[in-house]
Amino acid sequence: MRRIKSIVKVISRRIKVYGKPKIFCIGLNKTGTTSLEKEMLELGFIVGNQMKGTKLLYDWSKRDFNLLRKLCNSAEFFQDAPFSYPFTFIVLDQMFPNSKFILTERDNAEVWYNSLTKFHSKLWGDGLNPPTIQELKKAPGPNPGFRYDSMTLVKNVPLDQPYKKEVLIDYYETHNKYVKEYFRHTKNKLLTINVSIPEDYKRFCDFIGRKTEKSEFPWENKTKNL
Repeated sequence: MRRIKSIVKVISRRIKVYGKPKIFCIGLNKTGTTSLEKEMLELGFIVGNQMKGTKLLYDWSKRDFNLLRKLCNSAEFFQDAPFSYPFTFIVLDQMFPNSKFILTERDNAEVWYNSLTKFHSKLWGDGLNPPTIQELKKAPGPNPGFRYDSMTLVKNVPLDQPYKKEVLIDYYETHNKYVKEYFRHTKNKLLTINVSIPEDYKRFCDFIGRKTEKSEFPWENKTKNL
């Protein structure tokens, strides 16, 4: 009976989103993606299953996007892994030509790096320093070593320095640069926002075609003292 209910739920979601354009948040983690997800939910969008996306790490590393397409057919809005991984936005744009993309940014790469390392430290480290290799490999995830694999496969950090600052700063800046360059001639498909800037909330609402009385984004998963 439980399996039947699960199947019915999946079919129902697919029917609800059939033919509707997709919206993908392709900003990196720790750029306000959780705040954006919450806002999309409040505005009535069907949001994709984040854990199913997270588990596609190894498919992404092999450039196998078959399960990604299947996941995309289940909802209207998606964020974080693997949607924010390098170059995935190109695949998504080819799969769903009528889709829209939102690039979330922080004030600068330094702010993003500090937020990421502090957040990971609180989750998996000593609360003060970025996790060690051993801590990262033992961190909870879909499979043993997943968090370490995520850092090395996606962000291309040295195997012995998963939080090397220069590499991560370059990763952030390069990702944002490539996104903006790709959509240079189709700017109507891309919105770049900073969720900490109140004025960007109206731009966001205009972009997705929704009206609300709110004037700014909520700030979810905010790393304190940043």
